[in-house]
Amino acid sequence: MTTRIIALFNLKPGISEADYEAWAKAKDIPTVNGLKSVDDFAVFKSVGLLGSDAKPPYAYVEIIDVNDMTQFGADVSTSTMQAIAAEFQAMTDDLAFILTDKLG
Repeated sequence: MTTRIIALFNLKPGISEADYEAWAKAKDIPTVNGLKSVDDFAVFKSVGLLGSDAKPPYAYVEIIDVNDMTQFGADVSTSTMQAIAAEFQAMTDDLAFILTDKLG
């Protein structure tokens, strides 16, 4: 069964959208998509709330489709992924990783 991880986050003060997005496209997305345990990884920028002019509570959303959580644990323990995670955490704030299983 595939586990979908949904990450919600904002950027820390002083981190520009341009810097984060360039890093995500150059390093984060290709690295995570290269993991054996990941079927698909995508990053989305929040652009609004349906039916409202209010600002979304999170600036970015990541969707990670994991085919094997045990392998995922091993994959994210590598030095390459630890470096990516450290860079990610240095830029992000209000971070929540939500584990999900599809109903039906």
